Amino acid sequence: MRQTSFAEMHCSLARSLEVVGDWWTPLILRDVYLGIDRFADLAEDLGISRNLLTERLNGLVDDGVLRRERYRQRPPRDRYVLTESGRQLIPILVALTAWGDRWQPPDGGPPIRFEHRDHDAVPVVACGACGDAIVADELTARPGPGGRAAPGTMVLARRLATP
Repeated sequence: MRQTSFAEMHCSLARSLEVVGDWWTPLILRDVYLGIDRFADLAEDLGISRNLLTERLNGLVDDGVLRRERYRQRPPRDRYVLTESGRQLIPILVALTAWGDRWQPPDGGPPIRFEHRDHDAVPVVACGACGDAIVADELTARPGPGGRAAPGTMVLARRLATP
């Protein structure tokens, strides 16, 4: 059970983590993306309790990351489908997987390979304006239009406002 909520923080990262920051969420989204989209299959693949899986799936549906699609009326059975919001998370999850492949691989090496068209996918976080890879040493943070001192950005807002 999560002890702290980030929902009211004045920080886009914190609010994103409110939706996808639970340990199980990226794994659920990965599985749904890979076609494991039915409740029983998700529970079996992840080894997650049915109660916890129900809670996580309901939250992802409520947050607009997944939607339910009925595939059987009697008894009622749903599959889970990524929404546009959910589909936009997939490249982030693939990049995080690539980081894990490099820095935290399981014994025997990466368990999943992603392909992009006809070659192995090598994810890079790139700038949408110039196309260059984004690296930490080349980034500068500046105040945004919603920047202000509030929970989650109390000190950060002051630091960003200082030239």
